[in-house]
Amino acid sequence: MATAKRSILYIPGSNARAIEKARTLEADALILDLEDGVSADKKQEARAIIMKALERGGFGTGEIAVRINGLDSPWYSDDLAFVSDIPCDNVVLPKMENSDSVQQVRDELGTQINFWAMIETPEGVLNAFEIARADSRLNCRVVGTNDLRLEMSLPDTGDRKSLQTSLSLVILAARAAKCSVIDGVFNDISDAQGFIAECLEGRQLGFDGKTVIHPSQIGPANVAFSPTPKDVQEAREIIEAMEIARQEGSAVTTLDGRMIEELHARRARRVLEMADIRNETKE
Repeated sequence: MATAKRSILYIPGSNARAIEKARTLEADALILDLEDGVSADKKQEARAIIMKALERGGFGTGEIAVRINGLDSPWYSDDLAFVSDIPCDNVVLPKMENSDSVQQVRDELGTQINFWAMIETPEGVLNAFEIARADSRLNCRVVGTNDLRLEMSLPDTGDRKSLQTSLSLVILAARAAKCSVIDGVFNDISDAQGFIAECLEGRQLGFDGKTVIHPSQIGPANVAFSPTPKDVQEAREIIEAMEIARQEGSAVTTLDGRMIEELHARRARRVLEMADIRNETKE
């Protein structure tokens, strides 16, 4: 069954208190981080904290993912051994740049756990479709916008005009592979309006949700990436109008002065499906 991914909260694996608090939060998914969020001297401790937390459980219906360190890091092998033996839903693979890197992790992991691939480099963006088709268990793409800015030598100006092409390429590749695609983080926790604006921009681009770095960002992300009551009502009206048209032997009809056809009904059914998924997640 599909699950909502409106808000995905990063939590450093070494922060036991934050992981404990996450049990009460309404994030659709958690990424327990062993990579950038954990200093070199805390990697082993972080694994122990994550293991203890996952064994205890109690995280509700949201998905749990663990982000490991990259293929070229000194912690990769230990991380891989660790995630092969823990009760999590997904392994997050950082800085995936081609299908070979995905297949290497898959072969070395040797388990049926699902993957999320992070696209964080120019090479990863240009190979996004290849990566998307590398393995059927690779069911979500997460854009690492901070690393992508760095790799592309882009100034951190606050707007994302210079990233639009890259973001769209990743979204297109994910849609072609029929999988989820998640927007990168918004760094300024104090700028609530800026965060909301970037969420709405991400939704307009086609993202399913957004990675977040603070609990205060969860609620706004959930709202921004959910169908509104107006969206749901319009979707129901479109489906009803098309059903009447079909009964009358017509493939098109009008609603409030607009011509509608089957593609509009398909979009409407998608809205209702997403509304149902959101409600199931909330429950």
